Amino acid sequence: MAHIIAVAGKGGVGKTTLCGLLIQYLCESGRKPVLAVDADANSNLNEVLGVETEITLGELREEIERAGVDSRYQIPAGMTKQAYLEMRLSDALTEEKDYDLMVMGRTQGQGCYCFVNGLVQTQIQKLQSHYPYVVVDNEAGMEHISRGLLPTMETAILVSDCSRRGVQAAGRIAKLMKELNFKPKQVGLIVNRAPEGKLDEGTLEEVKKQELNLLGVVPHDDMVYRYDCDGKPIVQLPQGSPVREALKEIVDKLGL
Repeated sequence: MAHIIAVAGKGGVGKTTLCGLLIQYLCESGRKPVLAVDADANSNLNEVLGVETEITLGELREEIERAGVDSRYQIPAGMTKQAYLEMRLSDALTEEKDYDLMVMGRTQGQGCYCFVNGLVQTQIQKLQSHYPYVVVDNEAGMEHISRGLLPTMETAILVSDCSRRGVQAAGRIAKLMKELNFKPKQVGLIVNRAPEGKLDEGTLEEVKKQELNLLGVVPHDDMVYRYDCDGKPIVQLPQGSPVREALKEIVDKLGL
């Protein structure tokens, strides 16, 4: 079975950037193939990785839902919706050289994401035996954790920025996992975008208060911001980038 790595935290702390670099490092260090899962309705892991997706699970759900009502969507005669869905699910897997990417995406208009969440869950269960590692970029907050989206979770990486609120959010997610009796082998915190790669006393105090295992600190890097503004994939950061180096140390510390 795959080693499932879940990445979670509050919005805007850089989870997806670190997920993309983590996936890249696992592949470069020979721990491939990796199944990359963007489990965020507001998906952009593909942009960090620099790949285009043919269809998301949310778009596929819309296609099935609108078949027979909208002339643009047709199911072959004699085929049930479920059979057509099973046939099309392979299209929602973007295959790259060292990893495959599955994107949750969103449904259109009003309505909940229960069906799409269920698709993500069943697909991870179905596919995980084909990969040594599965990296899941969760949506901001705690919903995917509380839904029990992942069948198992060997490593939980909580990401925060330097703010107390970010660390507190990570602490709440860690507590929720305990309440739900999740038992990952290791749970730890990465503090991202730290000025000069250092934490002030207030942030360190909050980390201790939340009883979080600090895995490491990733420094702020203007180059990440510039790549984002220019629409360049973050995985194209040069070797020797301080962000890359910090993440490599953390991965090695985790023993992945």
